[in-house]
Amino acid sequence: MVVAYDGAPFHGFARQPDVDTVQGTIEAAMAKVLGSPIVTSAAGRTDAGVHALGQVMSFKADAAVDPANLMGRLNSMCGPAIAILDAGEAPAGFDARFSASARTYEYGLFTRITPDPFARHTTWHFPHPLDRELMGKAAGALLGEHAFDSFGRVEEGKSPVRRVEAIDIEHDGDLTTIRITANSFIQQMVRSVVGTLVQVGTGKIHPDDMDGILHARDRAQAGPVAPPHGLFLVSVEYPEELSRVETPSDGRPAEG
Repeated sequence: MVVAYDGAPFHGFARQPDVDTVQGTIEAAMAKVLGSPIVTSAAGRTDAGVHALGQVMSFKADAAVDPANLMGRLNSMCGPAIAILDAGEAPAGFDARFSASARTYEYGLFTRITPDPFARHTTWHFPHPLDRELMGKAAGALLGEHAFDSFGRVEEGKSPVRRVEAIDIEHDGDLTTIRITANSFIQQMVRSVVGTLVQVGTGKIHPDDMDGILHARDRAQAGPVAPPHGLFLVSVEYPEELSRVETPSDGRPAEG
């Protein structure tokens, strides 16, 4: 399933006892529709307040599932904060998390001095000019495979090494969008990178210092964590042999 959601009403994506989460809400609805408990896998476990346009979830069912019927019923039960955009039967061996080859996140900053009341839930209001050229230079130091301890939290026993494939910074009027693609991310990595790039863009950190911050492997060396509500999981990529859906809900290939 390809899923979009507004992260504001939820305590993050991953299921937790006694609190509302995106995954918990969807799994509870699926259990009612399919008549048995369902455990899903997801491409990314977004934090509280973070949104998604293209989260991918997978699951195994004991009986045949009609994707179109499942979509319709889940959307009626989980909306309006959650929407199932597409659903279908995946190839054997597919797992939304472990089969993914890359994830792309976007972070939005609204830099006009006066706030926009209609963008307050989806962008960080940062009423200061940002130097795109300096930010781009600093971002270049993060490309490739590195240990990203300076930019997030790593579970004990897990590797902090990730491969960043692209970082793009775009300005469109008062909106600055930072887009980051990597094979995967450690917790709060994108928001920590954004917070550090913002400090570069305002002259508080020199772009040449980014390499030293990265290799220090010390969270205290990087900038602050950007607020969660400006962040979106935009898309997830899969190897071609695992990205085809055999029975899409509407005749189109499912988004990867």
